Amino acid sequence: MYRGKYSVIIPFLAPPLILYAVFVLYPYAQAMYVSLTHWSGVSPTPQFVGLRNFARLVRDDYFWNALSHNLIYLAVLPASILALGFFFAFLLTQGVRGAGFYRIVYFFPQVMSVVAVGVLWSFVYHPTLGLLNGFLRLIGIQNPPVWLGNPSTALLAVGAVVIWQAVGFYTVFFIAGMESIPTTYYEAARLDGATGWHLFRHITLPLLWENVRVAAVFLAIGALDMFGIVQTMTEGGPSRATDVLGTYLYENAFKHSQFGYATAIAVTLFVLVLALSLLVMRATVRETVEY
Repeated sequence: MYRGKYSVIIPFLAPPLILYAVFVLYPYAQAMYVSLTHWSGVSPTPQFVGLRNFARLVRDDYFWNALSHNLIYLAVLPASILALGFFFAFLLTQGVRGAGFYRIVYFFPQVMSVVAVGVLWSFVYHPTLGLLNGFLRLIGIQNPPVWLGNPSTALLAVGAVVIWQAVGFYTVFFIAGMESIPTTYYEAARLDGATGWHLFRHITLPLLWENVRVAAVFLAIGALDMFGIVQTMTEGGPSRATDVLGTYLYENAFKHSQFGYATAIAVTLFVLVLALSLLVMRATVRETVEY
């Protein structure tokens, strides 16, 4: 019986498994090998150097600087985006007039490419021609900050753009979850004297917890990435004030032709993302609430 079942399943599973092995597992294995070599990217045979690239990472101040910026984003961005997403979702599910229009407005930044968003906000942040500084001058601030040119404000400015782009998606994501919760739960709780905070804490959040877990994992992975928006807006500057692991990896690979060292950074980033994803999933495990 079992043999007959597997004779049917295996022919269907074999093609996707082969494709997965060729296009996912093999590149991973190849990257692991390249991280153990000294390779310019064009030489025919990489020179095997063992763990020398990883030993160099430990002593590389630029690597730690880039990682610290990723960790700052990791500490700030997911919490900010989740909080704002929940807040706007709650407002738009309270019978606000024109809620459908606001959903489109909030979601619109998400349909734009990262490059387009980066270019757009680079103009917004322009020190003399930008809309932001123009508005600040209009309200009486004569010497507004050079947002992307000042090391003390550049990291914050880039992070604000990421929040602006991502909040709309998670607002719509949470709206879909909130609208699937039976209204009878809220009505019964209100009859018992529950306030808005109690409704959120004891009904909305527990019933949407799986949504929150998924969102937290995606946002954490995004915070450890940040390459697209940073490369477009600042290229890691000024003075490496916005450098992240992705931009430092790119710099070593395509500017300095140190593909072995760049791949070691990529492997380290992969391990960090994998470990963080597992940690978030384990730390947020709760008993599933069904309704």
